[in-house]
Amino acid sequence: MKALTLLKKGMPVLMVASALVMTGCASKPNISRVDVDKEIALSDRWNDKDSQLVAEEMINDMLSFPWARDFEMNNNRRPAIIIQRISNKSHEHIAVDTFVNDVKRSIIRSGRANFVAGGEERQRIRDERQDQELNSRDAKKQANEKAADFALSGSINSIVDQYDDERVTFYQVDMKLVDMESNIEVWNGQKKIKKYKN
Repeated sequence: MKALTLLKKGMPVLMVASALVMTGCASKPNISRVDVDKEIALSDRWNDKDSQLVAEEMINDMLSFPWARDFEMNNNRRPAIIIQRISNKSHEHIAVDTFVNDVKRSIIRSGRANFVAGGEERQRIRDERQDQELNSRDAKKQANEKAADFALSGSINSIVDQYDDERVTFYQVDMKLVDMESNIEVWNGQKKIKKYKN
């Protein structure tokens, strides 16, 4: 109806078409807030729910092994864990930091182990402590860090099988926990996820 009115007023067809396209593109998307725990899968890619569920299931499995209980009995304290490296070897970009934080949260929530900072985070804390020693009365002393008792590492891998519009995406997360003193692998866990898109 609007197009006919514009054409009757003598507007060229190309200008009318452009006006209609611009009107169509200007429509406002419908956005609403949703519960963060609600799963919304818009594709078959790795998502926030995968990260959360894999972390929880793997840590529950890890804590079901006797290493934590044995360590606490022998040392009268909870074990300290450092995350060495969790690598993304999958076909897509995965926010590994989000997965690492889900893993940390699951372990801390369990109350069975502590975490010690590693890598860049540890260096930032050391720099801050050094600055406090120079500038604060009640600064924390250097060389009082707690050493890690166990090192956690792992990888996220994927396989994609596709035919026309059908696709199966398979993810496999492998993780292991190693005793820092003895180099003994005290736990090895694996979680698989398969997604079908048609």
